[in-house]
Amino acid sequence: MESIKRNEMKELNEMNDKGANLLDEDLLERNLNECDKLTCSVIEDQIKIMKKGALELISEEELREKLISARKEGKPLIIKLGLDPSAPDIHLGHAVVLRKIKQMQDLGHHAVIIIGDFTGKIGDPTGKSKTRKPLTEEQVQQNAKTYTEQIFKILDSEKTTVRFNSEWLSKLNFGDVIQLAASTTVARLLERDDFSNRYKRKEPIGLHEFFYPLMQAYDSVEINADIELGGTDQTFNILMGRNLQSSLGRKRQIAIFMPLLEGLDGVEKMSKSLGNYIGIFERSEVMFKKVMEIPDHLILRYLELATDEHPDRIEEIKIQLENGKNPRDIKLELAKTITGLYHNQEEVQKAQDYFHTVFQKGELPETMLEMIAPANCRTLLDLVPTLVEAGFIPSQSEFRRLIKQGGVQWNREKVVALDILLEGKEAVLKIGKKKFIKVSFLH
Repeated sequence: MESIKRNEMKELNEMNDKGANLLDEDLLERNLNECDKLTCSVIEDQIKIMKKGALELISEEELREKLISARKEGKPLIIKLGLDPSAPDIHLGHAVVLRKIKQMQDLGHHAVIIIGDFTGKIGDPTGKSKTRKPLTEEQVQQNAKTYTEQIFKILDSEKTTVRFNSEWLSKLNFGDVIQLAASTTVARLLERDDFSNRYKRKEPIGLHEFFYPLMQAYDSVEINADIELGGTDQTFNILMGRNLQSSLGRKRQIAIFMPLLEGLDGVEKMSKSLGNYIGIFERSEVMFKKVMEIPDHLILRYLELATDEHPDRIEEIKIQLENGKNPRDIKLELAKTITGLYHNQEEVQKAQDYFHTVFQKGELPETMLEMIAPANCRTLLDLVPTLVEAGFIPSQSEFRRLIKQGGVQWNREKVVALDILLEGKEAVLKIGKKKFIKVSFLH
């Protein structure tokens, strides 16, 4: 788990405070006195929901003040999320921040998604040991299209505006850029770990890279952001936005940092390359089964980061677990909840029935993958090349490994060797825990 860099927050917040109106110690009491009991209850509930699962929120007092003002003026808060247009296929790990924005949209607030088409041509150096290769205009546009198609699987399109930061950054003249650069110092920028480490190793740092956090900060000024969300790797950039807003006489945005979500192994962060992910576009029965595979100690964490459940409900579940309720029962509810976020209820029920039939009762599923065995196929060994070619197994050696581990069945009988004879017109090959293949023979 990455932790927020405390020195970055401390230094940038000190810089934010210069020229800004410091919060009075009595601010909370004044705010509470200004709103009636019902309004205060609504606002405190909103704060509870916004804080759910967050690693850090800066600052709660400022957020409360913004919420009170927004309620009085009848205006939603503007929630900012900047996306680097590198276009991954979204899984539950990527969706953590998007789900948090959706929760705030459900509270009546408006999201502005900023596609970094202009900054993408520079390349964000965050967390990199060397300069990131900039994207071409064509790559940026294609990736942006992919992103916008995916995010509305989660976000409310009627409460979301998608902007490209080239709209304003491309219009800045050189004088504007100099004025922007004057808002910070090289020493401050070198406090970023990635810049600092490269500087110490005498690795090249392009001058243009220093402008990335400034440009991202300017995005916040342009859209009058009230809240910006991001992962811990965006700490410096998001706090830079607070600083720039303050130096230009604007109210500072609230910074909400969300943690990384562990994958199915319960250790490493969710990642497609590690194979421990749950994709939001996966079939309902696959998604349901994967949720059931998470370790018990991650149940509450998935409830916090991967669902829209209210914090009070999560606290109830926590108490149930502490009082001895079977984690498997709670995990079944979690699987239904997560699958229901991305599929309709008919598909959720289908997924639950499939899981019960195949993985709890041990029966064969109604629908399976299918393949036709090649002519003159007499043994399982003869079938292996076709299995590899079809993508059902990565290699013969991996297939042999699964057999040794007892992970392969032929017509419900455990396979112990590749020389078993294949007879009949049809058979069912089970590979691992969840791959069923109906094999048809031509002989």
